[in-house]
Amino acid sequence: MSQVDHRQSASERRAAREAHLIASEKARDLSRELKVNDFHGGVHPPENKHQSTGEPIGTVPLAEDLIVPLNQHIGETAIPLVKLGDQVLKGQKIAEADGPISCPVHAPSSGTVVAIEPMPVPHPSGMAADCIQIRTDGRDAWCALSPLNDYTGQSIDTVLEKIRDCGIAGMGGAGFPTAVKLNPRGGATIDTLIINGTECEPYITADDMLMREYADEIIGGVEVLAHLLEQPERVLIGIEDNKPEAIKAMQQAAEGTRFHVVTFPTKYPSGGEKQLIEILTGREVPNEGLPANVGVVCQNVGTARAVFRAVTLGEPLISRVTTVVGESLDRQRNIEVPLGTPIRHILENHGVDRKRLQRIVIGGPMMGYTIEDESAPVVKTTNCILAPTDKELPPPPPAQACIRCGLCAEACPASLLPQQLYWYARAEDRDKLQAYNLFDCIECGACSYVCPSSIPLVQYYRAAKGDIREARLEKEKADRARERFEYRKLRLEKAEQEKEAKRLARKKAAEEARRQREQQASSPDAQAAKQESDVVAAALARVKAKQASPDQQLARAQRTLTSAEHRVERMQGKLDAAEESHKPQLEAQLKTAELKLKEARDKLAEVQKLAAAAPAQASPQADQPEPSITEDKLTVASASSSAANAAIEKAKAAAAARATMSPQEKLAQEIEALQKRVQKAEARLAKARSEDDPNTSAFATALEKMQGKLQEKQAQQGHNGSGN
Repeated sequence: MSQVDHRQSASERRAAREAHLIASEKARDLSRELKVNDFHGGVHPPENKHQSTGEPIGTVPLAEDLIVPLNQHIGETAIPLVKLGDQVLKGQKIAEADGPISCPVHAPSSGTVVAIEPMPVPHPSGMAADCIQIRTDGRDAWCALSPLNDYTGQSIDTVLEKIRDCGIAGMGGAGFPTAVKLNPRGGATIDTLIINGTECEPYITADDMLMREYADEIIGGVEVLAHLLEQPERVLIGIEDNKPEAIKAMQQAAEGTRFHVVTFPTKYPSGGEKQLIEILTGREVPNEGLPANVGVVCQNVGTARAVFRAVTLGEPLISRVTTVVGESLDRQRNIEVPLGTPIRHILENHGVDRKRLQRIVIGGPMMGYTIEDESAPVVKTTNCILAPTDKELPPPPPAQACIRCGLCAEACPASLLPQQLYWYARAEDRDKLQAYNLFDCIECGACSYVCPSSIPLVQYYRAAKGDIREARLEKEKADRARERFEYRKLRLEKAEQEKEAKRLARKKAAEEARRQREQQASSPDAQAAKQESDVVAAALARVKAKQASPDQQLARAQRTLTSAEHRVERMQGKLDAAEESHKPQLEAQLKTAELKLKEARDKLAEVQKLAAAAPAQASPQADQPEPSITEDKLTVASASSSAANAAIEKAKAAAAARATMSPQEKLAQEIEALQKRVQKAEARLAKARSEDDPNTSAFATALEKMQGKLQEKQAQQGHNGSGN
C-alpha cells in the first residue's frame, strides 16, 4: 500500500469514528429526551386480550358475495368505475376518489359486479350506504400490479400518489386518507413521526398480533413514511407494556435503524392520537387542532404495513387483520379478512352460538358501536368484531339522574368538563358546547365508564357533534347563497353604471355633433348645401302634389266603377244559370253589387266635378290644342257607364220575364243553360287533354258533376211531362 493510500485510509477511518461518536452522542441525547409523560385522566378497564392471542393470524373461506362500501374513510364517497355485469379482478380499482379528501376502492377478489345500490354498512347511525356487490368466482385472480421498485429514487409526489391510488386510509379507527396526512397543509414543519402500536381498547389485539408476525413489513412501511416526511428528527414507535411479544419483535426488526421503540404503562385511552403525542413528546395539540400543528405526524402500525405493501408490492388496501372475539364464539382469534366480507360469514366460520349471543359490537366495549344487520361487511376501519354474551358484557342499566360527583371530569383524558357538556347537549346550546370544546372529545367512553348513574354521555356528545356539523353546513350554504346574491347585486349595479355611462357618452357625442353642425351651418359651403337641399325638397313636394292630381283621382274612380260593373255582370250570369234553390242568395248578392255600382257612379261624378272645377293647365302647343287626359278619361267613363246601365236593364228584364214563366218553362230554361255549360266544360276538358294540363282530372270531375245535374233536370222534365 502506498503512503497516499495509507493516509486516505487513515482519514476515512477517522471520519467513520467521528461519525459513530456523533451518532452515539445523538442517540444518548435522544434517549435522554425520550421521557415518558402522563396525561390527565384515564381509566383501567379489564383488558381481556388473552382470549384472541392464543393462535397465529388466520383466514376464513372466501365469501360468496363481497359487499364493498364506496365510503370506508373520512371524506367524500368514491365514484363507481364499474357497472352491472362487469368482470373484475382482485386489486382492480372499482371506484375513483372524489376530491382530495377521499380514497379509491378496489375489488377484494375476482368476480362479477351484481349490484350497485345502498346496502347495510357498519356505522353507528345504522343507515345504509352506496355499495358495490361482487359475486366471487373462487379464482381469486389478481390484476396486474405496478410496484415502485426504488421509491427513494422517486419524487415524494410520485410516492404519495401511489399511496393515494392504492386507497390507503388510517386503520386505527378514524380512516383518514393517509396521503393527505403525509402532506401537511400550511407548510408545517414535521420533526417527529410516531407509529401507534398502543391498542389500548379492551379485547382488541389486531395490532398486537400484526406486530408479532409482520414486524419487518411494519418497519419497512415506517422507512417509507420517514422518507415521505423528509427524514424527521425522531421516529418513535409507541407500545404499551402489556404487549411484551410485540415489543420484542419490533425491537428486533428496528435494529440497525434510527427508529426507537418506546414502551409506557398501560392506561386507557393512551392509544388516542393526542394522548400518545403527549405521552411520547410532552406536546399538547391545541383545541380542534391537528398533530401537524405541533410538528408531529402519527400513523397506525396497520397503516404502515399497508403503505409498505402498496409501495414495494403495488398491492392496494383490500384486506386487514381483524380481531374476532367473544364468549358466544367457539373460536376466538385474529384473521386477515378481505374487505367486504359479511360479518355473518365471519361469525358462522367461528362457531357463533345464537342463543348465547347478546349483540354484535364493531370495535371494543369502550368506543365500539352495536350493529343490527349481520350482512354489514368488514371495512378498512373494522379492527374488531365482538360477539359477547350477557354475562360477558351485560346491557347497561337504566340511566339515572346526574349526582354531580365529578368522576367524569377526573377520568376525561382531554381535560374537559363532561358534566357541563352533558347539560348543554340536552339543552341543545350549541354555543356553550363549542365554548366548552366539545370537539376535543375523542369519544373514548371513559366518562360513561366511571359514571355511577349509568348516563350514556358519549351518545349525547355524538348527537350534539352531528347537530353542530349540520348547522355549520347549513350556515356555509347560507353564506355562499348570500355571497352569490351580493355578487349578483354588485354585477347588476356595475352593469347599470356602465349603461348610464354609455348613455351620457352618447348624449355628449350628440351635443358635440349638434354644435359642429351649427358651426358648419354658418359657413358659405353650408349655406350653398342648404339652398340645394331646399331645391330638392321643393321638387319632392311637387312630385307628391302631382301624385294627388285630379287626373289620378279620376283614374282611380274609373277603375272602381269598371270593377263594380264587371261584378254586376258576373252576378247576373250566375243568377241566370243557378238552380231555383240558390237564386234567393244570388239575388241578394246581385243587389249588393248594384249598390256598390251606384256608390262607384256617385264617386265618379264627384271626381268629375272636381276635375271640371280645376284650372285648365297650359298646353305645350297653344296653337294646336289637344284633348287633355281628363277629357279622354271622362269619355271612357261615360261609355263604361252606358254599358253598365244596359247590363242592369238587361238583368232587370230577365228577372221580370222569369217571374212570369211557368215551372215547366223555368225548368226548360235551366236545362238549356246546363247544356251550354256542359258543352263549354267538354271543350275545356278536350283542350286540357290535348295540352297535357295537370288539372285535367279536376276538369273531368267538374264535367261529370254537371252531366249528372243535367240528367237529373232532364229526368225531372220527363216526369212532369208524363204526369200531365
